[in-house]
Amino acid sequence: MITNDVKNILKDKMTIIKQENKNDLCLVGPVNLPVQLGDQTITFQWYSWLELERELSKEDLLNSLNQANLASLQQSSVLVYGDFKQSDNAFIRMHSICHTGDIFGSKRCDCGFQLRQSMKMVVENGCGAIFYLADHEGRGIGLFSKSLAYLLQQEGYDTVEANHALGFPDDIRSYEIAIRILKELRQKPVTLITNNPKKLEALRNHGLTADDHISLWGDLSDHNSHYLATKVQKSGHIPLQQRMSV
Repeated sequence: MITNDVKNILKDKMTIIKQENKNDLCLVGPVNLPVQLGDQTITFQWYSWLELERELSKEDLLNSLNQANLASLQQSSVLVYGDFKQSDNAFIRMHSICHTGDIFGSKRCDCGFQLRQSMKMVVENGCGAIFYLADHEGRGIGLFSKSLAYLLQQEGYDTVEANHALGFPDDIRSYEIAIRILKELRQKPVTLITNNPKKLEALRNHGLTADDHISLWGDLSDHNSHYLATKVQKSGHIPLQQRMSV
């Protein structure tokens, strides 16, 4: 259950928009979003919205958020390079969609950098695949919920605490379907691009045939240093100094 303190933070940033004979909309924001544009970091104000299928108060919406499965309304894809089926050495990246980082270039995380850099790594390796998992936004909570989590992070919550405060586990992503697709495209082992050994182990437990993993590190800034440190401290990622030497 979301606490009253969390509700008080978020309700001031939520607006219910009503129009006759149309579904209500809930607008959330603004969220401060630092974005890299060339050699400049520009802070934009980011908003997200949700169409409500029935009339809900802000409090009702927050209370039902972790049951709404908002991340399931998008589709995933995979980007393959080289002779993926037959090559002896293939890199793969299981990349969780990050609307803010991948599209806008947000500096609040390192997702956009990881996506672009993993594509370069696949090409330099000569073979590989990027799985773009569209139901993984916010580690599975969906874009609208992620915007609420971002507002909590602006109030001092870390990325794990914000998800918990909204009634979600730290991470609810599933890789089962992605692994089924991978097995259809390739039977040989792969090397996983990730900073998280626990992720490799979890994928192996779901049937991934992987020899090893290779770290992907970069894009550290004042905007995401706390976020990256939380990944290390609470999600099992390789510490920064170890990443840089891998």
